[in-house]
Amino acid sequence: MIGWIIYGMIYLGSMLMIYNIYCFIRFARYIRGRESMGKENSILYIPIVLLIFFLMGYLIIGIFGKPDLIIGGVLFGGSIFVFIMHRVLYDVTQRVIDHEQREAKLMASEESNRAKTSFLASMSHEMRTSMNVILGLDRLALKNPDVSPEVRDQLMKIEVSGTYLLELINNILDLNYMESGELTAKSEEFSLNELMTRLNVIAEEVCTEKGLTYHSFVTDSVSPYYIGDEMLIEQVLLNILDNAVKFTDAPGDVTFSVDRISCQEDTDILEFTVSDTGVGIDPEFLPKVFDLFSREDASTTNRYGGSGLGLAAAKNKAELMDGKLSVSSEKNTGSVFKLSIPMKQGVPADDLPPAEERSEPLAGRRILVAEDIPENAEIVMDLLELQEAESEHAENGQIALDMFSRSSPYYYDAVLMDLRMPVMDGLTATRRIRELDRPDAGTVPILALTANAYESDIRQSIEAGMNVHLTKPVDADELYKALEDTIRNAHIKQGAIPTKIKGDTL
Repeated sequence: MIGWIIYGMIYLGSMLMIYNIYCFIRFARYIRGRESMGKENSILYIPIVLLIFFLMGYLIIGIFGKPDLIIGGVLFGGSIFVFIMHRVLYDVTQRVIDHEQREAKLMASEESNRAKTSFLASMSHEMRTSMNVILGLDRLALKNPDVSPEVRDQLMKIEVSGTYLLELINNILDLNYMESGELTAKSEEFSLNELMTRLNVIAEEVCTEKGLTYHSFVTDSVSPYYIGDEMLIEQVLLNILDNAVKFTDAPGDVTFSVDRISCQEDTDILEFTVSDTGVGIDPEFLPKVFDLFSREDASTTNRYGGSGLGLAAAKNKAELMDGKLSVSSEKNTGSVFKLSIPMKQGVPADDLPPAEERSEPLAGRRILVAEDIPENAEIVMDLLELQEAESEHAENGQIALDMFSRSSPYYYDAVLMDLRMPVMDGLTATRRIRELDRPDAGTVPILALTANAYESDIRQSIEAGMNVHLTKPVDADELYKALEDTIRNAHIKQGAIPTKIKGDTL
């Protein structure tokens, strides 16, 4: 009986060893088929040769030897051990391969994201450049008092459509910024009163055009100055206000209010509320209202327009500022959007000079405009002329550098610099100007005026030595304010400045 057990273990061990040899051959072929493993994988055939010798030893002992129970157990146990080692080796190798595949997919995804970001950046620049010409010429034409009412109406429709297209471009880019992690919230002091004034002017104008009644309230508990990202807050609120106006038919009401709902030490939680008496939102669709590309139904979309991007971008921006955007609505009654944001209080208004003292008029100021596209340069120079400012044009960064270098100190009050230009780009030209050995090189305001709108573009502008980054299509009032503020700040840094003689030349 014991003899049968001994020979049974030997022959079972031999059969298991044959299976082990087969598994190792398959494993070696599998590894050799993977280029990532290299040519050194031929070493895997060494254990196969050894296992064949072990198998021959099993058979010789079983046929010609007189094995006892210990030898039979050792041989059978050896086959089991080899089988276990093969499974462990296979599992470890599979994990390594899976890890390599995940790394390869991650690298491919990152490369795809870089390619997408590069493509969107390029497309953004091209689209914004064209939109700058369209909206710029349109706004200049609207400022002409001799334009007939019929033409003025057509120009206003062009502006509305162009602004909508620009908003769509901005929403697409903003969503890409957030996906790539490029968009971050800033912490800068701003005037809430001035922000509300700008929003009220825009909202009241569009409401009046559509036959709606606009209401605005700010509670006394709200401070006049806060620290946060003014631009992001303005973008979110404009998006919500635009949504309210779009989905409210005349006669209707749009109400915008600001309240402080809580306060801890120097941090307030402000709640911006936009309510309307519009079409409202169906209860079943309400949970999806902030989803990307979400639209309630085709008929609503066709009637009111919309891409399904605005509210999704607004919610993401609110969360970026540690805020919350919520909505409540009743079908055919109206909607209420609430934006809650925690912000630290800023400097009291009494500690800051009046707004008119914090800027300088542009009349008589001389601005160097570095822009390679003649139409864009013409638009900017015409806008400056409306403020009685003088301007000179440089077709690229090298010419701008040469013109500034040849001019007398303090000849130029500011430089408007495009970023993408032939011969020398705006970033390089700015660095070269800042390196010049002259008293105004370090203080002259240099403002980026470009179609490059990415967060990385803004960082590069500031790192190169620019004071402000303005994106095309530029708003005239925004351009004027940026120039006035930076010129005043430069004059404070410069102290006593030589009096500019009218008619100074290069």
